[in-house]
Amino acid sequence: MLTSFRGLMAVSLAAAGLSLATPAMAQSEEESGFSTSANVALTTDYRFRGVSLSGGDPAIQGGFDVAHDSGFYIGTWASSIKGGPAYGDLEFDIYAGWGGQLTDAISVDVGVLYYIYPTEDLGLDTDYIEPYASISANLGPAEATFGVAYAPKQDSLGGDDNLYLYTDVGFGLPGTPVSLTGHLGYTDGALAPPLLAGTTDDTGLDWSIGASVSEGNFEVGVAYIGVEGPSIDGFTDDAIVGTISASF
Repeated sequence: MLTSFRGLMAVSLAAAGLSLATPAMAQSEEESGFSTSANVALTTDYRFRGVSLSGGDPAIQGGFDVAHDSGFYIGTWASSIKGGPAYGDLEFDIYAGWGGQLTDAISVDVGVLYYIYPTEDLGLDTDYIEPYASISANLGPAEATFGVAYAPKQDSLGGDDNLYLYTDVGFGLPGTPVSLTGHLGYTDGALAPPLLAGTTDDTGLDWSIGASVSEGNFEVGVAYIGVEGPSIDGFTDDAIVGTISASF
């Protein structure tokens, strides 16, 4: 990651959406078991686990996914960034995994994600890999998720590793298109917010609260995002972030 996730906040945008298909294509997808989706977004600040990767400025983001009825999926996601010569101006992610229901209320998701910085100018090893897993519980209009992501020791992380634990909660207001969300994350390792901000503390918290309104394929959201450690303007300072997204 920038020593300056992605994801949101791990919260980068989820690659959810409707199938891009004519009736003939839809029939073909149903027969094959495969489906496709795409998403695009404009955000006022790309925050990855509380840390800004766009220098506090707006970012353009988007992704594309292919999924199978068995639960397996593969996809890509990209965002503009301000990473300087070491990371360039683009983050490009590739991921693959499996997600499915354990019960009507419990679902799981496991996979691996590869972060790539193709426009870096110094010839440095900045790309890294991070397996992940999560379990979610859906109770009516409310949902809660607990997840873990672990990047093993690799040169791009200075020979260190990184553990990220997080909890997300969401609640859809009945009878309205409004959803409320909350997030709390804990980092231990090379990507800890205090360490990125220049301290020697390799653990740290990030958090957010937000609300969104959905209409058809479109969603507008706003979130207050904070992170533990020194407050650096346009990097680790608390911020109100707005996002407009569309899924297809």
